[in-house]
Amino acid sequence: MQRAVIVPFLVFFLNSSAQITKDDVLGRWISTDNSVSVNVYRVGNSFQAKVIWFDERLGSGTPMETRHDSENPDPKLRNRKVIGMDVLENLDYNSKTKRWENGKIYDASSGRTWDALAEIKKDGLLYVRGFWKFKWIGKTINFRRLRNQ
Repeated sequence: MQRAVIVPFLVFFLNSSAQITKDDVLGRWISTDNSVSVNVYRVGNSFQAKVIWFDERLGSGTPMETRHDSENPDPKLRNRKVIGMDVLENLDYNSKTKRWENGKIYDASSGRTWDALAEIKKDGLLYVRGFWKFKWIGKTINFRRLRNQ
């Protein structure tokens, strides 16, 4: 009896992770700590994410509509607004690993750019990892999908 219940359960969960497609990452996501929301979109065969909202209480506390990319190492970009800014670029979907890889993530609070990858796990969360040279030297931000798109 237990085997009859466990086998279909395992088949369902093994198949659900195998059904990830490259466009599953598209749409609006909010970080699990509710600090930032991004819109993931496609440019050719690559994927990018743009900031669409963030918690104004973070950083300087100035309103998000007036916050600029003041830490950018390129002086010409320091006046661009954070809202609408691309923070994740050039992610390519790898159908073997079911991950979006070889991208770059930009941290506006420090002005630094890191290597990046993203993965949708079985729990439905989008895990975005920014790292320096090695994947284990970095930080992961978790996002949940915004349903009211």
